[in-house]
Amino acid sequence: MTRYENININDTAEIIHIITQEDINKFVDLSGDDNKLHIDKEFASKTSFKKPVAHGMIGASFISTIIGTKIPGDGALWYSQSLEFLLPVRIGDTLKIVVTVTKKMDRQNSIELQTDIFNQHKQKVTTGLAKVKIIEDEVSEEIIETYNEKVALIIGATGGIGFETAKTLAKENYNIILHYNSDITKALELKTELEELTDKKILIVQANFLKENEITEMFDEIKRYFSKITVLINASTLHFGNMKLVDMDWTDIESQLNINIKSSFLLVKHILPFMETNRYGKIVFITTQATEQVNSEWLHYITAKSALNGFAKALAIELAPKGIRVNLVSPGMTDTELVSDIPEKIKLLTAARTPLKRLAKPIDVANAISYLVSEKSDFLTGETIRINGGQVML
Repeated sequence: MTRYENININDTAEIIHIITQEDINKFVDLSGDDNKLHIDKEFASKTSFKKPVAHGMIGASFISTIIGTKIPGDGALWYSQSLEFLLPVRIGDTLKIVVTVTKKMDRQNSIELQTDIFNQHKQKVTTGLAKVKIIEDEVSEEIIETYNEKVALIIGATGGIGFETAKTLAKENYNIILHYNSDITKALELKTELEELTDKKILIVQANFLKENEITEMFDEIKRYFSKITVLINASTLHFGNMKLVDMDWTDIESQLNINIKSSFLLVKHILPFMETNRYGKIVFITTQATEQVNSEWLHYITAKSALNGFAKALAIELAPKGIRVNLVSPGMTDTELVSDIPEKIKLLTAARTPLKRLAKPIDVANAISYLVSEKSDFLTGETIRINGGQVML
């Protein structure tokens, strides 16, 4: 939470939300407000609005989101709000909800906020004034510091390697932040499993990490629980298949570059403040053996992973003076969902050509990551650990 003395006049925060039919349906179910102007297209068409109008309080409810999670965050007691609805909001509108601190009231430990909502045309659709009392928890800072001994953020935690890495680090007394994009069910299952392995903090966060606003919101959520992050592991993947150049579009390459470079770039920019405060951090990316033993028809995948190799090494040089180490793990063919479409014959042949006579398992990769994020690897940066059973040496 943000303490009262740390809040300043003109501090501001914002969130973005796209209004959907599901939003309206849920609001009707919750509130019972089934006014035909909101839900009946034919009825609305006969009014001056011509189309259904979203409930004004749907947009206004996101003011509560900002107050409860950003300014001031945990401990906020929202006790007064004026609202003026200026323009209608409809399904598909992109709302930007903005709050700005306009006044501090020391005797009440309260703040006054200007609250405005804009649509995608930069038109102000709702405006008002909020008053919020800050209820401070004297032990909250102590709790946060307790959780900050070792904190690992695992991007793509619901994937095979991310899943196994989370379990490995939980056993080694890390506080774990589990990121997922869409599979909330698997994330919750993993959280339950980890809580049986450790008494450390396990936090779930969601974001499409190709969208910077969602990454920003994700780190805002993390700040509510952790003031430092010591480890970032980007285990995100994008399914790919064999593809000849003549059948390939630039978007096929671009999608792989986005998942490997754009996401890593955005994540590192946002995580640096968490690591710089401690002058210590470990960042691990997942590359591939295919950048050394090149496979046919993997141009899109190999191009992106080769770029990731260079990105990580350049980053390692730049961040070394800050005490942040950047390394890569390079698995061979690993028994995860990513290779589920590869013919069984090819998997058997790959295992047969491997000196250790099997494919890599997620635990093999997780163990290498565990080493790289531990203090045992403190004199290692810009390096790549190969997990391939000896294939590359042949």
